[in-house]
Amino acid sequence: MKNQSQTRENYLKCILKYSLPGKKVSTNTIARDLGTSAASVTDMLKKLKDDNLIVYEAYKGAKLTPAGKKIALKILRKHRLWEVFLVERLNFSWDNIHEIAEQLEHIDSPELIRALDKFLDYPKFDPHGDPIPSESGEIEKRDTIVLSDVPDGSEVVIASVKRSDTEFLQYLEKVGLTINRKLRVIEKLEFDKSVQLEINGVRSVISGNVAKNLLVLQSD
Repeated sequence: MKNQSQTRENYLKCILKYSLPGKKVSTNTIARDLGTSAASVTDMLKKLKDDNLIVYEAYKGAKLTPAGKKIALKILRKHRLWEVFLVERLNFSWDNIHEIAEQLEHIDSPELIRALDKFLDYPKFDPHGDPIPSESGEIEKRDTIVLSDVPDGSEVVIASVKRSDTEFLQYLEKVGLTINRKLRVIEKLEFDKSVQLEINGVRSVISGNVAKNLLVLQSD
């Protein structure tokens, strides 16, 4: 069972996940992501507001204060470092690490996380291609584009995935669409939004739903 501190950290990380400039995260979005009721979310948001970790108004959603964002980034940093450790050092597959990292992210030891970061040679991105916040909370930004928006004929590299559910990641592994994979977009088909690709000289077709959940970079 999660203790109160872990629950609060999960809420802050969730709000960070869905935050957009100038907008607040709705109660329903948080409830759906955390698998709890809207009433429970409302109760916790009131507590986080009292602790000056969020700005919250009933029916208008929540956004992080600087103090809340600092905590959320710290939790996110630990989560993604642990994911790198699980994949690179313990040989876990990228579709089987999220729940374990969810548990490890609540270990409160700055010395451990600094040592882990050094041990992993200061990685910038996790196994899903998501940036790892620095100890000071900075996040490296990349000019990625959704694969479904890439012009025909472009050569790109898969940078990250927008979905991290097990079934989706297993599918990507099976068809060879993993992080840092180079590919060429042959043609996007208007009829069903599917995309024809060439990977290592082999042509294949993926659905529009898959393409819109892959973020890519222009290939050098």
